[in-house]
Amino acid sequence: MHTERTPVLIIGGGLTGLSVAAFLAWHGTPSVLVERHADISPHPKARAINPRSTELFRSIGMEQTVYANRSPIADNTDLVHVETLAGRERVRMPRSSSDEIGTLSPSNWALIDQNRLEALLRDRVRDAGCDVRYHTELTSFAVDEDGVTVETLDRGTQKPRTVRAEYVVAADGGRSPVRELLGIGQSGPGTLSHLVSFFFTADLTEALRGRSIIACYVNNPSVRGTFMPLDNDRRWVFNVSYDAEGGEKPEEFTPERCTELIRLGVGVPDLPVKIDTTDPLPWEIAARVADRMRAGRVLLAGDAAHVMPPTGAFGASSGIQDAHNLAWKLALVLNGTAGPDLLDTYHTERHPVARLMMEQSMLRFRIREGEDYADVAAAMLDELSMAFGYHYQWGAFVAAPPVPAVLPPDEQPVEDPRRPSAAPGHRAPHVLLRRGQDEVSTLDLFSRSFVLLAGAEARPWAGAARSVAGELDLDIEVFRVASDGDVQDPSGAWETAYGIGPEGAVLVRPDGFVAWRSPGAAAAAEAELRDALRTVLALEPTRMPEATG
Repeated sequence: MHTERTPVLIIGGGLTGLSVAAFLAWHGTPSVLVERHADISPHPKARAINPRSTELFRSIGMEQTVYANRSPIADNTDLVHVETLAGRERVRMPRSSSDEIGTLSPSNWALIDQNRLEALLRDRVRDAGCDVRYHTELTSFAVDEDGVTVETLDRGTQKPRTVRAEYVVAADGGRSPVRELLGIGQSGPGTLSHLVSFFFTADLTEALRGRSIIACYVNNPSVRGTFMPLDNDRRWVFNVSYDAEGGEKPEEFTPERCTELIRLGVGVPDLPVKIDTTDPLPWEIAARVADRMRAGRVLLAGDAAHVMPPTGAFGASSGIQDAHNLAWKLALVLNGTAGPDLLDTYHTERHPVARLMMEQSMLRFRIREGEDYADVAAAMLDELSMAFGYHYQWGAFVAAPPVPAVLPPDEQPVEDPRRPSAAPGHRAPHVLLRRGQDEVSTLDLFSRSFVLLAGAEARPWAGAARSVAGELDLDIEVFRVASDGDVQDPSGAWETAYGIGPEGAVLVRPDGFVAWRSPGAAAAAEAELRDALRTVLALEPTRMPEATG
């Protein structure tokens, strides 16, 4: 049988897998993607991605396309916990305003249905040359020192295919067959709730009482579930918990029972309801994180690596951010610019963030389950910190001073993004600059390559970057920020925001995280920058903690 070859095989064509393909294509790396389902799911699933994820799509030129395809509820603002929709409101979750977000990013929340975003990504990656194969399942794979041999089957034609890949990205969902075959364990609370989702049509205007609902979490003795608007008019979805352990089954949710549950959730016994779903969709809420996100030439991403309650809207964005972190590293390893150990930093960077996201979503889930907001609020991080404040403790950067291998158990990998440190391992802050006649964000400078931002008097660092880039065959864009430089800083804010003086420089990775920083000049700029980049690119041994659970 003929063996096809590809640098990267992506298993799973949901939001994470398609994001991996899109970001790889942006870096010029071809891929093949296989998905066992015949097409994209018709269900909206996740309804939003956070501003950090929107930034990532901005970096590959997709932000405006995403905004143009937002859902009808894109301007809604309210996340509420209630006894019934028409009854007592237990708590309204705090939200950041657009003005608050605008001080930290040029991007905002994008309330876009997951199935619509997946369609946009599918079109994007096909246009970029990615081979997307729906209705194709994994039947076996074998990993060796040089790559992975994967057997697939077209479920329609029953035609088998053999694909040889240098690396495999498993984005095959929360029950990941690849993770199971690799024997990678998981930790966390596990399954929290079984649910069914069904669509219905009803006029809820009176019960809404003027609220613009994104999600309404209902908890009363008769029903627990979530109302979500589909068209901001009369079409809704209701996600209802049921007792699977007690023997309750999804097929028991007849139209009559669904109607009854809707009325119990709305709090209007005689509400006119039309059920639009013939087969309610069963699913589960769970919280688990894989013990490892890398096993040799196989890397786990998205739900294959971590699942979490939808409360907080962290799941979809975490998968997109996994994909973005991984893509530039794979690209550099595959083209020989970086050492293969660079891929170890995918686990050391993203695994602690996955645990943070899971833990924070669990706090919000406890409110859904009936706990008082006041009992959990002190431990909850606000949405701006969750979107922009998380940082990496160990990974592809040069920390000064080095971070200890073991941090205090109560120390979380997050900072207040309103007071960013711009330290190595942290997101490079948003500062408005001027480039020619255009106002640009610093974030708009970070895309495919490493970027050196140099102070007004930091010409030695700029020259060192150009020299080392040629030596390492690495793309480094250099921007001197000065009145006579490549970009200007009209507000005078960037040096303070980035923690440097006029003779200093900051090296930013393709994913917008700081790789290295020198507050001022150095006697041997070229040697220092060369050593830093060799460390970041895993061209020199780098001390990091073991990849454990």
